[in-house]
Amino acid sequence: MFPSLWAGSCSHVRSFVVGHAGLLQALAMLLVAYIILALTVLSVCAIATNGAVRGGGAYFMISRTLGPEVGGSIGLMFYLANVCGCAVSLLGLVESVLDVFGADVTGSSGIRVLPQGYGWNLLYGSLLLSLVGVVCTLGAGLYARASFLTFLLVSGSLASVLISFVAVGPRDIRLAPRPGSNASSVPPRYGHFTGFNSSTLKDNLGAGYAEDYTTGAMMTFASVFAVLFNGCTGIMAGANMSGELKDPSRAIPLGTIIAVAYTFFIYILLFFLSSFTCDRTLLQEDYGFFRGISLWPPLVLIGIYATALSASMSSLIGASRILHALAQDDLFGIILAPAKVVSGGGNPWGAVLYSWGLVQLVLLAGKLNTLAAVVTVFYLVAYAAVDLSCLSLEWASAPNFRPTFSLFSWHSCLLGVASCLLMMFLISPGAAGGSLLLMGLLSALLTARGGPSSWGYVSQALLFHQVRKYLLRLDVRKEHVKFWRPQLLLLVGNPRGALPLLRLANQLKKGGLYVLGHVTLGDLDSLPSDPVQPQYGAWLSLVDLAQVKAFVDLTLSPSVRQGAQHLLRISGLGNQLCYRLQKEFTIQGR
Repeated sequence: MFPSLWAGSCSHVRSFVVGHAGLLQALAMLLVAYIILALTVLSVCAIATNGAVRGGGAYFMISRTLGPEVGGSIGLMFYLANVCGCAVSLLGLVESVLDVFGADVTGSSGIRVLPQGYGWNLLYGSLLLSLVGVVCTLGAGLYARASFLTFLLVSGSLASVLISFVAVGPRDIRLAPRPGSNASSVPPRYGHFTGFNSSTLKDNLGAGYAEDYTTGAMMTFASVFAVLFNGCTGIMAGANMSGELKDPSRAIPLGTIIAVAYTFFIYILLFFLSSFTCDRTLLQEDYGFFRGISLWPPLVLIGIYATALSASMSSLIGASRILHALAQDDLFGIILAPAKVVSGGGNPWGAVLYSWGLVQLVLLAGKLNTLAAVVTVFYLVAYAAVDLSCLSLEWASAPNFRPTFSLFSWHSCLLGVASCLLMMFLISPGAAGGSLLLMGLLSALLTARGGPSSWGYVSQALLFHQVRKYLLRLDVRKEHVKFWRPQLLLLVGNPRGALPLLRLANQLKKGGLYVLGHVTLGDLDSLPSDPVQPQYGAWLSLVDLAQVKAFVDLTLSPSVRQGAQHLLRISGLGNQLCYRLQKEFTIQGR
């Protein structure tokens, strides 16, 4: 992962990928990467069009489907991914600025005015973070205007690059000395911009993996693919702003699909243009060669800087919205209490300042390459969770899951989960394993702490769906004595003294059906409401306390005898009824 790649210059990524992988493999990588993204986008669109999507974006979608334990853990990881993503964008921007204006720049094109070093880099990053923080603190309106401005700058920069491919004639571009080499003792090296040339295209069709000149590491298909995919992990930027959108059910699918299609087209266009016009040496030895062929090189720099600022603003404001949603749900207690603070207009400035402080801590580390892998893996965890949420809703056949977006199926969701997990381990096996471990620990913490149960759990819907399916397959006509299992109905009158009897019957059942029955005396016609329903919670608690595997069945009847007969007739499993010992014989606990 390279600073300039993350900083936001699409040309840098294309140059790196085509230079090492060649045009054919680059197109294959791009197709695979966008298929993975498209699968997740389909899941996002399905969930977003199923109903109201409140603040928190992906976190809201995941937590309201998979429950607070899984949703809270993945939401926190997605929040940290956005925090680290903001820091990585700023660090990449700082290094991109210093590549041109740094005092230690090698080569003849540098403008050596800015001092360099860890302290200076931290200062530059902190100043840029302050600028980004001010924009995000003042609200989504200012952020939207700033984002639109950066979009115009990036579009202008991209247009100048595309025009330059056609307008600029063949030229030699001097390559900067490799890091660590003595510039005075190394003869100058040149890459060649040939213009549109079929021979250049032919030479660039196949792969030519070599050492990366910025790190000295040998490139492979996996490492190049990881860099390409790192540049494609921003598809949740719009969903994170769901709380500020007038109609998120329409805006999220439309905006996400357009953004993915637009960037896919730009990638393909620049892949072909680079392969037609630049020799392999230029592509592999100068990832920023677009400045050398541009009609106005400063406009390329403006595009790089604007994209990095846009990415950092998007990550910071997205992180603040996720954090605010986590704080409102009170999953992590007092730790996130400051993030609940909002302005009179509803802007969660407390969450913005909270996130700003964490980004500042990440800037202190300054480990750009390490952070980039972790950020991408955390993003992929969130994408896999969104796919899993949509898959669970589809498999559960939940009546309330009726999305207006229908271009998805459980096959696409399942493939999306598998592809995200595969990409995690391809990009960084260590970070992937660590992220799954962290998710497990956070889920265990939230389970122990307890969370809101009013959200509903799709796991219960899945269990109901599967149990119902197999219960319907039970056929009393296919019973055989070899496979007989006891089915016990234990009538309990006074649960306070029935624990020993409950446990005895639990041992007798031996893998069979065990039902606890209770008769409440009364006549429903003379009562204002059913007195039985409120009792189920207490009886289920009794089952948990006794540690028995039993169902609970309660009934209302004028007499215990009639109630026992009711329970004998209605208790059972599937198409089978409870085993009747005698016509008048029941086991009663008192």
